[in-house]
Amino acid sequence: MISRLPPSQIGMIVDKGPEFPASMEASLMKYGQEMWTFRNHSHHATTRVLNSYKGENRRFEYNTPRIRLTPKDLIGTDLANPKVLHFICSPARASAIMSEVQDEWSSITVYEPIPDSCIPEELPALKKVLPLISVLSPNAEEALSLVSLPLPPTKDRVEKATDDFLDIGVGKEGNGWVIIRCGALGAYLKSRATTGQWIEAFWTEKDGDKVVDVTGAGNSFLGGFAAGLRLSGGDVYEATLHASISASFIIEQEGLPAISEDSMGRCQWNGDVPSRRLDILRKRHNKKDQIYTCTRG
Repeated sequence: MISRLPPSQIGMIVDKGPEFPASMEASLMKYGQEMWTFRNHSHHATTRVLNSYKGENRRFEYNTPRIRLTPKDLIGTDLANPKVLHFICSPARASAIMSEVQDEWSSITVYEPIPDSCIPEELPALKKVLPLISVLSPNAEEALSLVSLPLPPTKDRVEKATDDFLDIGVGKEGNGWVIIRCGALGAYLKSRATTGQWIEAFWTEKDGDKVVDVTGAGNSFLGGFAAGLRLSGGDVYEATLHASISASFIIEQEGLPAISEDSMGRCQWNGDVPSRRLDILRKRHNKKDQIYTCTRG
């Protein structure tokens, strides 16, 4: 099985204000020019947010006005009608996004609730969008908060939250998936048609020296998950293995990992080959004999 997608099959829109650093754009281009669609905004600053951490508590705050992005913005670009669409926003915004996606596209949709909307008061709005999406993926703290379960996260509490979401109904006819990202605990995946399964994080608690900065771990996990779905033909279990490996490289440093080639011409990230890590992680698990297919919500 191929362990990575070419840049031409990955896409992201970047909104550039007048102060967007040229060095940052040059850094992004090193990962593959084909994946970036830049939009220039001469009268609007580049969106900035503050991520702050205190123990297990995270604060997420916008420092500039947001530039709104909708599926309609992809029309006329190479990103239109993607195979997998990952978006992070409030439940109300997710419903608006799905109203555009449902009629025109056949995408698998991966919804990540924005942190400040992961409160019990947002659960009614979340219930409206869950039947429309393919995959719901909050992190553990966010999942527990949404369904009013106590912190800190434990495996039992995460499994209970997952069942609560599945009872509401994720996906068309309830055939969608819940994948809760749990940091060092790993990730838990389940659908109504399967028993739940835990996938370990590649770096576990005993590898604390490898974890430098967890900012971006969730986005990289779900980006890796989307790529894994494409590489595996829609296998959620295999996609979650890819997701864990993707996140493992992001948390090793502040910012993005370094890319290079080894003597055999293989792509390396931080001096390691992703397929090697994928093989290691796969050997830690016993895949249950059940159907892990993910389809459009």
